Amino acid sequence: MLLLVRRSTLWRSSLGLAGFVCLLCGGVAGQQIRVTFDPGQTRIAWTLGATMHSVHGTFRLRSGSVKLDPRSGEASGEIVVDATSGDSGNHDRDADMHNKVLESARYPDIIFLPKRVTGSLAGQGKSDLQVQGAFKIHGAEHDVTLLTAIEKSGDTITAVTSMVVPYQDWGMKNPSKMFLHVDSKVEVSISAIGHVTVDAPQR
Repeated sequence: MLLLVRRSTLWRSSLGLAGFVCLLCGGVAGQQIRVTFDPGQTRIAWTLGATMHSVHGTFRLRSGSVKLDPRSGEASGEIVVDATSGDSGNHDRDADMHNKVLESARYPDIIFLPKRVTGSLAGQGKSDLQVQGAFKIHGAEHDVTLLTAIEKSGDTITAVTSMVVPYQDWGMKNPSKMFLHVDSKVEVSISAIGHVTVDAPQR
């Protein structure tokens, strides 16, 4: 009898685990995974090469939510960065960045619109994904692919990615001056923490 009880308990536990994994893998038609990022636990850092030294700064996340269909790889949602929050710690330099380069009063948001995810999101632990989407900055839209490292623990997810923004090629002004030259590209690194939920199947 004890053996039967243990087998029954093990069977129920296995079914529960299998069901949880099935949800994460999109085993139910219409099942979607939603990740909502926490602005307070997201760090967006940038580096701009310049004469004699590199300039470092940050931006703040305004909001971020991504919905993923694990079966098809289709993604939707938007990640919004506050362009007006750009800060390098130098008032004059930041004034040039906002007034001459980003024109952040006119274009206050930098937005990433995810469209497709390649790779499998593990139920727990680490995953490597490629996230394709549209990057909207300074009134224009650009196709980008972000190589993203994911670590999932319970219903918490940490996403780390980076990209190079060729701002000059994308129509923004290079703020170089007579005795100060800066690169035409900016390196951006992002580390974000979010909460994972599984939406009910669509009918």
